[in-house]
Amino acid sequence: MSIKERSFSVGMAGYEMKADLKRIGSDILILLTGGDIPHIGTVTVFSENDPASSFRFSSHSGRKHKDDVLAEIVLKIIQPALRGNCVITSGIHVDHITQEQIQAALKMASHLGTAILHWLQEHPAEAKEPIYYNANESPLEK
Repeated sequence: MSIKERSFSVGMAGYEMKADLKRIGSDILILLTGGDIPHIGTVTVFSENDPASSFRFSSHSGRKHKDDVLAEIVLKIIQPALRGNCVITSGIHVDHITQEQIQAALKMASHLGTAILHWLQEHPAEAKEPIYYNANESPLEK
């Protein structure tokens, strides 16, 4: 595994949650999955210049997925180490989930966020800064 990709996992209350991280330049993509049926239930996005926002996909039952609650826990923890954009897809499903397992999900998201934060701090982005045309230049005029 290269320094640009890393996986983290934690288990509690009879199931596991996993975060697969991929650094793309200075940006971060995280796939947060787990339980009996991993999936993409929500997408949470963050940029330094914009507030975080989440999109909830509809589930097979017509209700909206709520996995963004877990993604937002991770995001809040890692936000101080972010130097670019961040996208978190999340989907954790536990069949017949109990209240104990719901509480464990919150704790696992916190543990994963802390592990990701430490990794980001130990492996800062080494991305080249982009070069743009000046206001009076255009690639079409050359």
